[in-house]
Amino acid sequence: MNQIDKGNLGIYLVIDPSMEEDQLILALEKAVSAKPCAVQVWDNFRSQSLAPSLLCKIKSICRGVGVPILINNHPEWAELFDLEGVHFDELPTGYSVLIQNLKRLGKVIGVTVNNDLDLIRKVIIEQVDYLSFCSIFPSSTATSCELVDFDVIKKTRELTSIPIFLAGGISTENIKELEPLDFDGIAVISGVMKAQDPGKAIFDYHQQLKNLQR
Repeated sequence: MNQIDKGNLGIYLVIDPSMEEDQLILALEKAVSAKPCAVQVWDNFRSQSLAPSLLCKIKSICRGVGVPILINNHPEWAELFDLEGVHFDELPTGYSVLIQNLKRLGKVIGVTVNNDLDLIRKVIIEQVDYLSFCSIFPSSTATSCELVDFDVIKKTRELTSIPIFLAGGISTENIKELEPLDFDGIAVISGVMKAQDPGKAIFDYHQQLKNLQR
């Protein structure tokens, strides 16, 4: 699988590789049983020397249930470790050539955006696979992001039909505040990975998303 299943958009799981490894692996095994549309490995390794071993374990878990894996900010690792794609927190130098090279390799490409419509237009022109808006609400894991203006999300939907994910501080309690927006899914870290039952947490998020779409 080298694409996000557009029929299964909803919960995009981001995992923090700085977590204690046994805890991370156990939580991930439970989470992927609920079939998130993708798993992104955040660029937050305790040491990059530990990345190859951990990525191999993550691949084994996700590939077993057909969930694609994206690496955060390391396009070279997508090819080296045979991962499905790359998520950029910001556009890198020489992004146009880099994105086209990744597309030739069949990689999924996503970019975090915020309130800059000029940046959003640039990303759309490059024909990336999805956009992720951060931060929707205050979040302990999205401290570098300013809060997103909902009007920017609405304007972006007018510009493109590619999948839009919302990230940052989204819980099953505040998700109802997203009802005015036209989006395809939410990106979650702690709401799933720190839950007592990560699989059930994803299921609960899915149910809340379905309620919004009624």
